[in-house]
Amino acid sequence: MAIGLSLILGLNGVINFAHGGFMALAAYFAYTLFPYTGFWGALIIAPILAGAVGYAVEQLIVKRMYGRDPLYSLLATFGLALIFQDMLRTIWGAQGLPLSIPDILNQPLSNTYFFVTGYRLFVVVLAIVSTGTLFAVLRYTRLGVRIRAGNADLETIAAMGVNIYLLRSANFVLGIMFAGLAGILAAGQIGLTPTMGDSLIMPAFVAIVVGGVGSLLGSLLGGLIIGVASGITTAFYPAASEVVIYVIMGIMLVVRPRGLLGQEGLLE
Repeated sequence: MAIGLSLILGLNGVINFAHGGFMALAAYFAYTLFPYTGFWGALIIAPILAGAVGYAVEQLIVKRMYGRDPLYSLLATFGLALIFQDMLRTIWGAQGLPLSIPDILNQPLSNTYFFVTGYRLFVVVLAIVSTGTLFAVLRYTRLGVRIRAGNADLETIAAMGVNIYLLRSANFVLGIMFAGLAGILAAGQIGLTPTMGDSLIMPAFVAIVVGGVGSLLGSLLGGLIIGVASGITTAFYPAASEVVIYVIMGIMLVVRPRGLLGQEGLLE
């Protein structure tokens, strides 16, 4: 989720507060598709559908925010997040819903580590594979090279004839698809609620701040750091499991404001 958010923030320059809403939307899409396609089909199709919705939103709303103060995009996407929540309540109801996962993934790996299920391992493996695929696309494809170049200097690639509006649209859709994938994986663990994205959007922002705005690798490292810190804190002092990630962010802002791998002055 943090990587998708970082993609959009880096090239599009948009603080996408509706990222959690897209995440929840993809999870509900998967819930609806499950009786027809099964879990595996829903895992593939739902993020694509969320990306299609993301493209429509980018064309109708987000595109008008380019070049403006980031506050405009923050307010616009915050309002969009509220619209998503009400829409999900209206269509699927306010009560929580379960997302069924294959029985083969729902079994503990051993009697000793009963809390480590096949599904948890699957989530880790899929996260590694999808992230590795994204980095390969950014490194070896024309689209990826243009996205990286746009992050560095958008005006220059525009002067070289690259359609930056189309590039931003493709990048926004890619970021939303990653949010959708995260939503489905999370729903398999915590279930579906219209506000499920709210509890994960702030940790995603914290991961970007810790890792560094504009750096996908930094966002990945930031997510790992706050995830491990939160997990360890939960084992010893559960009440502070959420506070610890904000403490880490505060320390990072004091010691290294640009984050671990961030670019100084990127949003200026």
